[in-house]
Amino acid sequence: MAAREPVVTVALDPDWASGALVEDVRRGLGSQPRTLPPKWLYDDVGSELFDAITRLPEYYPTECERAILRDHADDIVAACDATTVVELGSGTSDKTRTLLDAFTATGRLRRFVPVDVSDATLRQAAAELSARYPSITVEALVGDFTLHLGHLPRGDRRLVAFLGGTIGNFYLEERAAFLGALADSLEPGDWFLLGTDLVKSSDRLIAAYDDSRGVTAAFVTNCLHVLNRELDADFDVEAFSYVPFWDPRMERMDLRLRADMPQRVRVPGAGIEFDLAHGEEIRVEISTKFRPERIRDELAAAGFSVERTWTDEGGDFAVTLARLAG
Repeated sequence: MAAREPVVTVALDPDWASGALVEDVRRGLGSQPRTLPPKWLYDDVGSELFDAITRLPEYYPTECERAILRDHADDIVAACDATTVVELGSGTSDKTRTLLDAFTATGRLRRFVPVDVSDATLRQAAAELSARYPSITVEALVGDFTLHLGHLPRGDRRLVAFLGGTIGNFYLEERAAFLGALADSLEPGDWFLLGTDLVKSSDRLIAAYDDSRGVTAAFVTNCLHVLNRELDADFDVEAFSYVPFWDPRMERMDLRLRADMPQRVRVPGAGIEFDLAHGEEIRVEISTKFRPERIRDELAAAGFSVERTWTDEGGDFAVTLARLAG
């Protein structure tokens, strides 16, 4: 069967990245405590560094989730009646291909909708997926899944996959807002497949986010290089230390950059300047870890009911299948 040409819809404004970066920098660095959203870690260099992180021996989440999908893809497909699969933050859809293989083997899958902010990555992946799965239609959406859920195609029974533990990067109120917006964009009976990292010993968690090779430190520090390049900021990047720690009360990893000396920072592209004291920190990313009851309760608050949960053999990671209530 000849491959169908993928359909690519662009929901992002061409100036989205520059405008969003300026807004985030003004809001996050112009107030206390100082923060930067983790999405600005992922320029070309940051994406390469994160790919390297996923291959580190200390960093377990990627391979644990891959193992769950490998071992239980058939179970996931059998447990739901979806005919369209949507993947949020799809990138190359590497892990998801295991799930797509299981869906296409049933002959039931009609459409795959990968969603990502990277136009180039998405177009390349869409072309590869169309060739790999000639029996289905690939409808790629270039968009931000926190803004463009309303652009998801309708019709058919949908399964929305949000993998990689990415939901843990949202603060509690952000998670509630995202899950609520997702529920609003779906129809009763649609499905949600969620990947979450689970609570475990602080030693293992800290090791996973503070690897011996310093790759994670370089990844988090890269956000300062992004600001220096894109907004003509003058951060002295070498004058910061990477500080990861486990917050037991919120059950999350907290990844920060700490100023090793006082410095005045100017960010002309955002029209701000500010003083950083010695020891002052910029919070760059959080990674919340979950317990099964927390997953269930947060999904229920948005109108989803948990149908099945699968974990890897070590119980480190979970993939949860939930359905939007009628």
